[in-house]
Amino acid sequence: MTKKIRKKKQKKSRDIRKEIINFFKENKEGVFNYKQISSFLDITDNNLRKFVYEALVDLADEGSLKETERGKFKASSNVRTIIGTIDISKRGAGYVISDDLEEDLYIPASKMDRVIHGDKVRAEIFKSKSKRREEGRIVEVIGRNERVFVGTIDKQAKYAFLIPDDRKIDIDIFIPTSKLNDAKSGDKAVAKISDWPRDAKNPFGEIIKVLGSEEAIDVQMQAILATYGIPTDFPAEVLEEADKISIELDEEEIAKRRDFRKVLTFTIDPVDAKDFDDAISFVELKNGNFEVGVHIADVGHYVQPGSALDKEAYDRGNSVYMVDRVVPMLPEHLSNGVCSLRPDEDKFTFSAVFELTDQGEVINEWFGKTVIRSARRFTYEEAQIRIETGEGDLSEEINKVNNIARIMRGERLSSGGLEITSAELRFELDENKEPIKIVKKVSKEANKLVEEFMLLANKKVGQYVGDVKRKTVIPFIYRVHDLPDSDKVEQFRVFVEKFGKNFTYESDREIATKMNELFAEMKDDSNFSIIQQMAIKSMAKAIYDTDNIGHYGLGFRYYAHFTSPIRRYADLIVHRVLFDVLEKHSMKYGKLTETAKHISLTERRAVEAERASKKFYQAHFLRDQVGQSFTGVVTGLTDWGMFVELNENHCEGMIVLKSIEGDRFSFDEKTYAVVGSRTGRTFNLGDQLNVVLASVNIAKKQIDLELADD
Repeated sequence: MTKKIRKKKQKKSRDIRKEIINFFKENKEGVFNYKQISSFLDITDNNLRKFVYEALVDLADEGSLKETERGKFKASSNVRTIIGTIDISKRGAGYVISDDLEEDLYIPASKMDRVIHGDKVRAEIFKSKSKRREEGRIVEVIGRNERVFVGTIDKQAKYAFLIPDDRKIDIDIFIPTSKLNDAKSGDKAVAKISDWPRDAKNPFGEIIKVLGSEEAIDVQMQAILATYGIPTDFPAEVLEEADKISIELDEEEIAKRRDFRKVLTFTIDPVDAKDFDDAISFVELKNGNFEVGVHIADVGHYVQPGSALDKEAYDRGNSVYMVDRVVPMLPEHLSNGVCSLRPDEDKFTFSAVFELTDQGEVINEWFGKTVIRSARRFTYEEAQIRIETGEGDLSEEINKVNNIARIMRGERLSSGGLEITSAELRFELDENKEPIKIVKKVSKEANKLVEEFMLLANKKVGQYVGDVKRKTVIPFIYRVHDLPDSDKVEQFRVFVEKFGKNFTYESDREIATKMNELFAEMKDDSNFSIIQQMAIKSMAKAIYDTDNIGHYGLGFRYYAHFTSPIRRYADLIVHRVLFDVLEKHSMKYGKLTETAKHISLTERRAVEAERASKKFYQAHFLRDQVGQSFTGVVTGLTDWGMFVELNENHCEGMIVLKSIEGDRFSFDEKTYAVVGSRTGRTFNLGDQLNVVLASVNIAKKQIDLELADD
């Protein structure tokens, strides 16, 4: 035992493996034994020399070195390295995410070298002996300096630590008292790492911003935004540039545009919306057809390429919708004023106008710059009342538009589009932003009406620019969605068998069709929501890309985001390209592939920040209800626990498997169930459980549940 402890201590003070790797990088052609390596590394301790030999053997087994003859080693010519971002799991292992890999590279916990979740790293790839698959080893951290870390200050007499909020960062940051910036124990703060000495267990850092007491809701929201690197304030030059833009329309510009101001136009948006970037116009034509215009705020008219506004919009990538606030992509003067399609105001728009039959067939299409005047702003609820009752102003027009949308939706789904009935978690807040109630709002026909015409516009714009009949390929950013992962679809098949349903298909294209059939069959089943959630998990993630592979989930060959330029930079780029195509301008957009990757990343961070804000508000809502009993449904299963959504308030917590008494429970991937090893007791997705709220950790946004006594 003593021997092992001594070795471990010596290994901590010197990273022998890394020293050996670096030695062979500098001596690629040489052949050496462990004694020679020990001598070159100035290692005289016998225990450490033995460790050198063990390390050489391990590196040879992994493929980093080659054993030319017994006990002699040289650098391997087959070592592959990859650069990417490390995603660390709760158990200490990780995955390197890189565009150069088809699948993320697994890094065992033992092969992680002083790395923090989110770092940019270089990893070596080797073949695992035990699992017969490729794994990796971190050999270098190449990007950490500009990262910041958000957490809670734990201050002692002569030093302090920042305990990170991010549960994937399992190491605290040591803060000397001279670097605290007046932060106190319990404060939320932002830190950056200044150094990580080789012999130090923790990285050294300094506080760059004190957010305030961790009890305050506003501080928690700021902490989430800072964690994901989302800026909240606009630079002065951006605000100055925005403020110079007049809300009044230029008459010369109006004359260049198609005028829709006398055509019936209206918006349909959420009740709490402030920026209205899309409107619909409706005209009955003499030939019996309808003209429906999809009018989108002409952000590109005001935000010019290379301007301070444009650069800031690019950096942000999109607006971020937290529970209690919106962090806009554009300053409020533009997003809520100049560009917003508010009622009874003349506005510049970029439009897609369609002549449609009453069966939703597109007879003609037109794209161009326009000027509109919205006659009415509807909330989704107001529009839904007109659809359901036929009563209220413009109810006849809304119902005619909705009938066309309904037919188009049916055609889209029968052609391979996937039908997901979305339910959005909404929080009712009081004047102090305290949560009063949590509800689930299901998408109704008014939502689908708007969605269907936005989909039509996005599809037709993508098709117009990307048409393969063109002589030259036009650089463009598409919204793409890859084929489902076969392993995940197989997992879905196993899962639905629990409900007595068979799921078979003959081709990838048929997966969506068969899922729709299953959804229709189970739409009134209490487990319908769980089934749809599992279906979504089997799908790839939609991203932005210049390589158009189509959009599987929608069943579209061409698809681009055109309809929300106030809140998405992708749409602004699409507007610019479409306008240049229409006007036959020369095109200079820089590196669109890099732009597509960037806005895919900003979209991902926005989704994660929005999810974190919801988790915080759920924890905050339940903070005074510890010890109370609830009923809930199992919504997720993992190696370490079961996620349970409480029926009463839709908050989601976790039952840790180790907390379940009477047996040892584990997650079985093959049956997708949690099973007791002795009793065989089984827990499945969709199971209704009686639970007790065991604890709430607001800082960690964590709700812990325990199984109630039967």
